Amino acid sequence: MRRGRDLDQALRAAASVVLAVVALQAAGAQHAAGDVALRRGLVITRSVRIARRVYDLPASPSVDSAVIVIRGNDITVDFNGAELRGAPLSADPDQGAGVAIRIEGGHNVHVLNARARGYRVGLMAVGTRRLVLAGNDMSYGSKPRLFSVMEHESLVDWMSYHHNEQREWLRFGAGFYLENVRGGDLRHNRAEQGSSGVMLVRSDSLSIHDNTLSFNSGLGLGMYRASWNHITHNAIDYDVRGYSHGFFRRGQDSAGLLMFEQSSHNVVADNSVTHGGDGLFLWTGQSTMDTGEGGANDNLYARNDFSFAPTNGMEATFSRNDFIGNRIEGSDNGLWGGYSYGSRVIGNCFVRNRVGIAIEHGQDIDIRSNAFDGDSTGVSLWANPIEPSDWGYPKHRDTRSRDYHIDDNAFSGVATALRIVNTSPVDTSHNRSETASAPSCDPARLVPLDVIASVASRLPAPRPIPASTASRMDRSAIIVDEWGPFDWRSPKLWPVDSERAVPLRLRVVGPAGAWRLVGRTRVDDVSASAGRVGDTITVTPARGTDEWSVTLEYRGGATVDSRGTHRAAGTPFRFTYGRFAPHTDWDIRFFRWPDTAAKALPTAVMDSLRRGTPLLVRHEPRLDYMWYRPALAGLPQAHFALEASTHVTLAPGTYTLRAISDDAIRVWVDGVLQVDHWTPHESAVDAVVLAGGSHELRVEYAQVDGWAELRVEIVRGTSRSVGSAGPH
Repeated sequence: MRRGRDLDQALRAAASVVLAVVALQAAGAQHAAGDVALRRGLVITRSVRIARRVYDLPASPSVDSAVIVIRGNDITVDFNGAELRGAPLSADPDQGAGVAIRIEGGHNVHVLNARARGYRVGLMAVGTRRLVLAGNDMSYGSKPRLFSVMEHESLVDWMSYHHNEQREWLRFGAGFYLENVRGGDLRHNRAEQGSSGVMLVRSDSLSIHDNTLSFNSGLGLGMYRASWNHITHNAIDYDVRGYSHGFFRRGQDSAGLLMFEQSSHNVVADNSVTHGGDGLFLWTGQSTMDTGEGGANDNLYARNDFSFAPTNGMEATFSRNDFIGNRIEGSDNGLWGGYSYGSRVIGNCFVRNRVGIAIEHGQDIDIRSNAFDGDSTGVSLWANPIEPSDWGYPKHRDTRSRDYHIDDNAFSGVATALRIVNTSPVDTSHNRSETASAPSCDPARLVPLDVIASVASRLPAPRPIPASTASRMDRSAIIVDEWGPFDWRSPKLWPVDSERAVPLRLRVVGPAGAWRLVGRTRVDDVSASAGRVGDTITVTPARGTDEWSVTLEYRGGATVDSRGTHRAAGTPFRFTYGRFAPHTDWDIRFFRWPDTAAKALPTAVMDSLRRGTPLLVRHEPRLDYMWYRPALAGLPQAHFALEASTHVTLAPGTYTLRAISDDAIRVWVDGVLQVDHWTPHESAVDAVVLAGGSHELRVEYAQVDGWAELRVEIVRGTSRSVGSAGPH
């Protein structure tokens, strides 16, 4: 460990010296040569300053090339605020492609003050040593459309980071993607409203500090086989998908900080990592799961705020780590530590979580001097009698739940302080329980002096965690629409109860200010014509209409809209909420498969089922089912099929029939087979372009087992979005 610290300090010192020298060299070069204009295919091999303007430079889809390439040693490229655009501002966020800036190898490379938007990757560095990235903004990059609705999720939106040996993570895109980078400094950069902020792959000895990596629909900071890094004083908030307040809270593999597959010896301190799918998600990796060797070990998490996660404030499994002086409030689990061992959980605040600390099959864990305030359960420890048979880990390791030291913890207003099952021995000395809630919890006052001394050499001097109005809100502030998390920088209308209620209650959310009603289409009544942000209005659409909208105008503080357009304080900002839902009346017949062991339903068998007696008959205004356990009485868990038909009439225009299915689907439009996706598959999107007029629709669907998802809907335009890149 000492060798790693010395190396890191030496690299940072060398980088500082080189920065000063190269800055002088760059100044001379700029004076002699003048500012450089960007063009597609430009290769930069010396220190330059870029002419400041907006450059419309689309990239090729390949991530092995880039619009701008930087090669060489001892180079400073000051982009001087120049902005590269890979797609028009009006384009949907999933239209961006390729790489804006690529750094190939080299050492002592400095990239400053660049802007890029509308690319799959804003800046990519491969094989660079002593890299400095400062003052760059890679926000508003490419990100997938999300298909979850307010009432239930769509499994299309789930991501998977389990494999990255073949660059699988690149399919998700990122503001900054660093691969095989060693040593350097990332500071005062920004990557928001994209898929992910920063991804580190096999990169080490980096200082990552004072960056803003928030409001992404995947990750704030993702790490794969990345070790010996210092991550301090960053804002990594609202990196989330898969959440709808009051309906579901599954995260769908999003996280503020993801550390995967042998990421060890990292220091994570003084960061705001709130409202992430998980705040922290650390997983030891598939190699450890298979062999029992290695791990994502000896990371230090200190003085961070991991609050308001839909799932886990901190999740760290199959590993050995320290969690010292963090705050975790309002999450499902404060810390989920399945199969953790040799770890310390000391001086943390667990506030109003469902469970403060939940650990299955843990060993040799010190849970000390923590404060639990208002959690339903304080500490839950257990071992399952049967472990998954396809895991290699328990075949190579002792996985009994044992040897816990639970000492000097305070439980205030906690219904169940300790829940311990199949776990021994456990020392529960000197803990305190009180019925009433405690005063505000301060982690800085909880950590014992001996623990502070044991980690002091690894930590920077403490600084206040970067905080904002949004980061201090509770979990209900997470609003996720079809393009990801709402950032509270512009006004928005959002349903209070259900997007399908009639009349519909809508809340005006966003920055403080006033609003007035300026337009409504096919709406019989709006409960108010003016008010303040925070109000709830009630909208009654006209009876029988299939499309309606209301438009409000906001005046107040400065705003930034969802595409990054800034407006000064007092500038009018118009925003609209509406629905398009063509009238359908689905006749649905359910059937049970005769062969309950089959992995697919032959079309000939489906044809035979259709001619028989149905198991269940339904009439629904929408064809929209999603469940793990059937929500309809009498329907089996697995091996069922359905046939559904309806008639729809559309006004002149262009439309898309969108079908989401898991496991198999076929769709006929006016008697012609248009979607033939009958091979069983995980949730996927199929689309058919429709013209206006009257259409007869018929759907066949088969469910093998596991999750069931079927949704067939009609949207305006020619949408061909397929959502996230899926679990490859």
